Parts: sequence; structure tokens; C-alpha cells
Amino acid sequence: MEYTSGAASWRVVLRRALGGLRPRRRGQRTRGWSVGVPLIALAAGLLFTTSARTADGTALRDDRRPQLAQLIADERTRVAARQQTADQLNAQVEQDTAHLAQVDQPVKQAREQADSMRQAAGFTALHGPGLTVTLNDSPRRASESDPNGPDNDDLVVHQGDVQAVVNAMWAGGAEAMSIMDIRVISTSAVRCVGNTLLLHGQVFSPPFKITAIGEPTAMHSALESAEGVRQFRDAVADFGLGYTETVERNVTVRAYDGSSDLRSAQVAQ
Repeated sequence: MEYTSGAASWRVVLRRALGGLRPRRRGQRTRGWSVGVPLIALAAGLLFTTSARTADGTALRDDRRPQLAQLIADERTRVAARQQTADQLNAQVEQDTAHLAQVDQPVKQAREQADSMRQAAGFTALHGPGLTVTLNDSPRRASESDPNGPDNDDLVVHQGDVQAVVNAMWAGGAEAMSIMDIRVISTSAVRCVGNTLLLHGQVFSPPFKITAIGEPTAMHSALESAEGVRQFRDAVADFGLGYTETVERNVTVRAYDGSSDLRSAQVAQ
């Protein structure tokens, strides 16, 4: 058995109904035609009804298509407006950046100049050959029973002794210097309290080690010719103070990591 549905089934019924009607032979009565006409009318009515219901269930033309097209057009307009705003903002940023570059040029030059002076100022570590000088107190003790013997001041290292060695090594071409592994810069001040050394807020006891990077022979010659160093060497011979020089093939002087703020300053006359 063949099954059909919807409008197609009624088309089959109609075709079969029409196929059942044959031309009337001569002498036959017209009863068959009178019966077929109502059937044809019924089939046609059912076909039209099914078509109408089908059309109601599914729109032959989508009414939402114009609305969708308008929505797409509106969205494109919105995107174009935002793109224009973004282009304007990018142009403003580039303009402001170029202006800042012109304004910051003097600042940039000052920073580059400061960076080039960091090594000479002592804010970077330095490696190379050098010379280490060590100063130490005498192991002897003052004697009250011997009026011609040395007193306590003759047996200890003084601030002037350390300063004499530092100045001589600078004069001999030292490129960087440290005292007790503390970097010495232009604002460093060596102070002695009793037989202790005060440097950048830190207190050190002897022996005092002074290391400088530079040509060892030149710094040794400068030490030999410095008056303050010669006087200390005389005290070494007289009172047993300690003085040694050590040539360094490759020594490191660390960068200064303390404060660089000035507490006071005076204009040179």
C-alpha cells in the first residue's frame, strides 16, 4: 500500500478520481458523471484547505529579513564610528609622544651624562690590577716606668696616617679605592675615634686595609714620596707599627651602595 501526506495525497485522490471517469458510451446513462463531479469538488476543496494551512504554518516570505538587514547596516555604522574614534585617539597619542620626546630631550641628555659618570663617581664595581696597603697598631704597650718610652699615641694608627696613604694612592693614579671593603667616593670622610676607624657610619678596628685599582708601580712610587707615609714608616721602625704593601693582579672594588646625599657643602673660594 502506498502512503502519502498533505497536498500530495489529495493530488493522488484527485488524479484517481479523474482517471475513473471515462467518456460515456452511446446509449449509456450519465449516472457515473453525476457521481464523479461531487468527488472532484470535494478533493479540490480539501487540497485548497491543506495548502492554506501549510501556508499559515510556514511563511512563504520572511518578514524579518528587512529588519536583519537594517540591524547589520546599523552595526556597520557603529563599528565605523568607533574605528574613526580609535584613529583619532592614536593620532593624538603619537602627537603627544612626539611632544614629550622634545620636552624630555634635555632630561635624557642629563641622564646619559650622569650614567657616563657613574664609574668615576664610584657607583659601579671595578676590576683590575692594583695595590693593597695594610696599616696596623703596634703590639707593644706604653710603659709608665720608662719616661723615654713610647706613649699610647705612638703605638696606634691615626686618622692622618690612613688619609696620607689614601691621598698618595690617588696621586699615584688610583682609579677606584676601598677602605675595609667600603668604596671610597668624593664625599667619603675618614674619622678615627681612639684606635677605631669610622667610615660611612661603620666602625672598624685595626688592621686597616686600603685597596686601590691602578698601576701598582706608580702607586708604590707615590707612597714612597708622600711625607705622611714616610713619617708612618719611621714610626713602624721605632714603635713596631704594621705596614705592608701587596700587589694585586686582579682585585675587585665594589660599587658604593650608601647614601649620596650631601649634609653640608661649601663653595670653594
